[in-house]
Amino acid sequence: MSTDRAVQSGRGRAVLSVLGAATLFGTTGTSQALGPSGTTPLGVGAVRIAIGGAGLFAVLPWIGGSRRDALALWRTRWGILAGLTTALYQVCFFGGVLRAGVAVGTLVTIGSGPVFTGLLSWVFLRERPRLSWVVATSVCVVGLVLLIGSGSSAGEADALGYLLALTSGLGYAFYTVASKRLMNEGHRSDEVMAAAFGLGGLLLVPVLLTQPLAWLGTPSGIAMALWLGLVTTTLAYVLFGRGLTHLPAGPVTTLVLAEPVVATLLGVLVLGETIPLLGWVGVGCVLAGLALQGAASRLGEGQSLP
Repeated sequence: MSTDRAVQSGRGRAVLSVLGAATLFGTTGTSQALGPSGTTPLGVGAVRIAIGGAGLFAVLPWIGGSRRDALALWRTRWGILAGLTTALYQVCFFGGVLRAGVAVGTLVTIGSGPVFTGLLSWVFLRERPRLSWVVATSVCVVGLVLLIGSGSSAGEADALGYLLALTSGLGYAFYTVASKRLMNEGHRSDEVMAAAFGLGGLLLVPVLLTQPLAWLGTPSGIAMALWLGLVTTTLAYVLFGRGLTHLPAGPVTTLVLAEPVVATLLGVLVLGETIPLLGWVGVGCVLAGLALQGAASRLGEGQSLP
């Protein structure tokens, strides 16, 4: 009995870790809005991953990890896939936002991520989707549709914008599944995160060099870069990795759907944005779906097949 309680407690902490990561992810949009002028989405995204990846490597010895073991993952196919898809989903996300608009681009990326992850986990990790995951994800996606549909930007999307956003969601799914596969093989979660973002950051250096970077010479630019890199990437992905260690990949990406809710609430409280009644209904649906997934994960629903 005490063993069962310990397992449930561990899953509960894992759920809180993922929700903590999602909360930090949700601050990125507000951080950019409060940042300096002259930035570009691709430049900010590349700086974020470069600083975040360096930060993950820097803190490894202090959290029990090994930089040598993390670098060794660059010689494995799953480690390479995790790094490649980290860079892919970042570039495609910001490209999709540019073409489809922030609202639609974010909706398609974040909404498609759990669906792709659930299917890929079934194929590569033998984590068969359970009814709890299907219901929770469906409720969250409906909430996101209501939340974004209550705004006025739905008509901004074009075909290429949708394609880039979907590719970003698929890249995020592959990154999550590749990371989970490495953890299942016995690698530490913090080493896996450092390897993925370190390699992804290196791959984005050419993109970074094509962008205007004068904003990095300003106090607000430095503050934004450090927040996005060290807090919303280094710290957030340490939490994400620890949650992914104890939970299946599909439910983890469903819990990350808390991100747009946090972003929306910050937009209202910090930036003075308004949300119509339909949007608040959407927020409620997402929170209900997250509560369902959190409860199911804590009880062990949706674990991988033996």
